[in-house]
Amino acid sequence: MPLTQEQLDVIADRIADLNPQQRTRRWSSISLCILDAVWSIGAHYDNVVTPLVVKFARSQGVSSAVVPVDELPKDDPIPASSLARFTDDALLSLTNSQLTSTRGGVTKAHASIAYAQVLVDSGVESLSDAIEALGDKARLASIDAELARVPGDGQHGIRRGYLWMLVGDDNRIKPDRMILGWFRSLGVPSDPASAEDYIRAAAPIVSARLQRPVTPWEIDHAIWNYARSS
Repeated sequence: MPLTQEQLDVIADRIADLNPQQRTRRWSSISLCILDAVWSIGAHYDNVVTPLVVKFARSQGVSSAVVPVDELPKDDPIPASSLARFTDDALLSLTNSQLTSTRGGVTKAHASIAYAQVLVDSGVESLSDAIEALGDKARLASIDAELARVPGDGQHGIRRGYLWMLVGDDNRIKPDRMILGWFRSLGVPSDPASAEDYIRAAAPIVSARLQRPVTPWEIDHAIWNYARSS
């Protein structure tokens, strides 16, 4: 649903009030990004997702699951091939049995392993490899198309889009229930596709309001943090 300029200005003003900030920390491994991306849909982030990812990291001997954004490890401590080698049962024993969907979904463990295998088959072993792939549109589109074939990827590509956000793509958002709920609170009906459009359209206006570049990722994160604390 197209917005009027007045509606877009209201959205931009509300976003500016949230004072979006640059990312400062990130997961230290591509495998941790995969687990976060797969598990975070339909699960409480603070109570379920973060503890699950940290527990998995520790099980693999990684004590620093989160690192400053500019301190990426030279060697990925848990490359994608390590996650891809897990059996479903082995990963279930370290995580939980949540499904990607309540209607015929696969376990999130199964989807995570499948995501990891797609990355391995695409030559993406490490977080550095994934960051490099972001700079090659054709290659990224090819990998994304293969990820879309994974059972449990879900509608609208939210999981794989969020994976690329975690890798470092600042031009993507994760239009989940938190984001959609925030738009509804402003009286703006939205679905995942329109929420992305609204945030992309608002980004340059918010940048002008705050007199500094503001990315869609920063807006998404600011809205998400606000919704989480409300």
